[in-house]
Amino acid sequence: MDNNLILKKLRYAFNLEDDQMIDLFGKGNLKVSRSEVSDWMKKDEDPDFKPINDEILATFLNGFIIDKRGKKEGVQPPNEQQLNNNLIFRKLKIALTLRDDDIVKIFDLVDLDVSKHEINALFRNPTQKQYRECKDQFLRNFLFGLERKHHVD
Repeated sequence: MDNNLILKKLRYAFNLEDDQMIDLFGKGNLKVSRSEVSDWMKKDEDPDFKPINDEILATFLNGFIIDKRGKKEGVQPPNEQQLNNNLIFRKLKIALTLRDDDIVKIFDLVDLDVSKHEINALFRNPTQKQYRECKDQFLRNFLFGLERKHHVD
């Protein structure tokens, strides 16, 4: 799934202003400007649009975790260089302190019937037989569910 779209969806779902976005990146140890955040939020066709890489999105997600859960004791792990949908999903689960039942309810908000077994398979070690890759549509539906649950007009 496109990193900029994920960032846009999270911004919308949680009603994040520019200052809050800048703060979340800062908590993930990346200093960003208001213009950078603005360029990342633009439509793909806009000439000022700037794509974000996995490391920048990982920084945001790690800052989101710190904001929601607090900073871990000791040395902070470095931000990931590469992300996949499973890792993005895991980071959101951690940040929002979601249990399997909570995730099922979020999928119910977008009329998607998902079992706890399907959810657990996404969070398994990739070397395990039961591991399942999180497809773009699955993550997209989860983000839509988060919007329905958290977005306030």
